[in-house]
Amino acid sequence: MLERETISAAVAALRKVWLLHKLSLSSNMTSKRVIAVFGATGAQGGSVAKAILESKQFAVRALTRDVTRPNARALQDLGAEVVRGDLNDETSVEAALKGTYGAFVVTSFWDHFSKEKEVCQGKMVADIAKRLGLKHVVYSGLENVKRLTGGKLEVGHFDGKGEVEEYFWSIGVPMTSVRLAAYFENFLTMWKPVEASDGDYYTLALPMGDIPMDGISVADVGTIVSSIFNSPAEFLGKAVGLSAEALTIQQYADVLSKSWGKEVRDAKITPEAYEKLGFPGAEELANMFRFYHMKPDRDVKVTHRLNPNVRSFSQFISDNQGALKDL
Repeated sequence: MLERETISAAVAALRKVWLLHKLSLSSNMTSKRVIAVFGATGAQGGSVAKAILESKQFAVRALTRDVTRPNARALQDLGAEVVRGDLNDETSVEAALKGTYGAFVVTSFWDHFSKEKEVCQGKMVADIAKRLGLKHVVYSGLENVKRLTGGKLEVGHFDGKGEVEEYFWSIGVPMTSVRLAAYFENFLTMWKPVEASDGDYYTLALPMGDIPMDGISVADVGTIVSSIFNSPAEFLGKAVGLSAEALTIQQYADVLSKSWGKEVRDAKITPEAYEKLGFPGAEELANMFRFYHMKPDRDVKVTHRLNPNVRSFSQFISDNQGALKDL
């Protein structure tokens, strides 16, 4: 009888310890400063949300237009608070940003092909961030190419983000802009090798000539953004160009050839020929490549410092052999 009471008392004591531990964890979670992550079920936002959760320095409020999506539920399982946030609905954005320390903001020109709409969305978030007193916004920006080139080049999906960058800073929002290089992921989708019409090989048709083009995997961006949130004194008010490495198109082709087992060559297409290919956004992208010829500032050294595990193109392709075979 005495033994049974001793066991019961021990079980009760262990249960009490467990409950106190659970309450302590819950308290730690609620006391953490909160980062709101826009586009949390997308490529950039998803990478950022996961990295911040893994760092355990901040709590994450994941914004998405559809909280029932599998990606949203997966973030919830990882410990994120998932809420509805739609850049077309100011009320939802303000509600989602209330009580947050900071935010990662990403907008998408390619959802609507409208620079004006992207600028409107970005400025709306900036105004709300200012009104609510957010302490640190990391914005996924790019250069205002039209302004930088005196109107000679227009790249809508750059220019709009550039305008939003300028607006954030002009109204006094504490903001860091991260300017991403071309996604390595594009080489498995829109920039994938195309079979040549005159031989048993494939080509990469990107109009860069022999000028190296910076690249990075979007999956590696999250850790960089997380590091920036952890070092506000160093990065507030700055634009940070991100790149894992810069390769010529033939060097990208050589990596693909080696991993794929099929010869890939640089097609040596010109920007003039590229913009006449006729697909939606061809002229837009041709001008982007013309801007890349000007070697915009992308800092490989800082990128590797912020994410020591950032992958080279070769490592990225090695990690994505399945997708490569599907090409």
